[in-house]
Order: sequence, then C-alpha cells, then structure tokens
Amino acid sequence: QVRLVESGGGLVQAGGSVRLSCAASGSTFSINAMAWYRQAPGKQRELVARLGSASKTTYADSAKGRFTISRAGNTVYLHMNSLQPEDTAVYYCYADLDDEPWYSWGQGTQVTVSS
Repeated sequence: QVRLVESGGGLVQAGGSVRLSCAASGSTFSINAMAWYRQAPGKQRELVARLGSASKTTYADSAKGRFTISRAGNTVYLHMNSLQPEDTAVYYCYADLDDEPWYSWGQGTQVTVSS
C-alpha cells in the first residue's frame, strides 16, 4: 500500500504561483509513475501533469508552459505559475503502482485563485 499526502494549497491571486507537494509513504518501491489531477466544482477530475518512467512528463494543454511536475525521492511537486481563476480546483496526487491495488490517490488539496 502507498499513502499519498498533499500539501501546499491555499488562496492565491491571479498571476501568482503555488507549489504543491505530495509525499508518498509505504510501499513506494512499487510506484512507477506519479501524477497530479484536479477537479473543479461541477466538473470531472482531469489530468494536469504526469511524471512517468525515465522522467517522461506529460501535461494537459491548460498546464503547458505554466506548470512543472518534478520529483525528489518520494515527494512529487507541482509548480504552478501564472495562475488564473479557472485553475481553482481540488488538486489530487496520484500514483500508478506495479502491484495491487494498482493505484493510489491522495486526499486532495484546495487551490483557489482569486481575480
């Protein structure tokens, strides 16, 4: 089992920056990829950024050029710049695992961008 704990969310003004952190614990050797998703009120959860094997990164179009995903040991970060009100959402950390239960989700952290 892998436990993911996010931190770093909060209230930020439009144009500002936030860094989210996700600390993984437990069977972290089974993690083969980590990602950030977000879910805005009334919308489906969507992929924001993914960091896979060989440090391959994937970004949603809305995140390209503004967000950066990185990893240091068992912590994955999401650096978000030039934030806009439409970035307001609960941000979730996610991990793909090599073994059952095959994936893990964090509890989420709220990011609110004021105009």
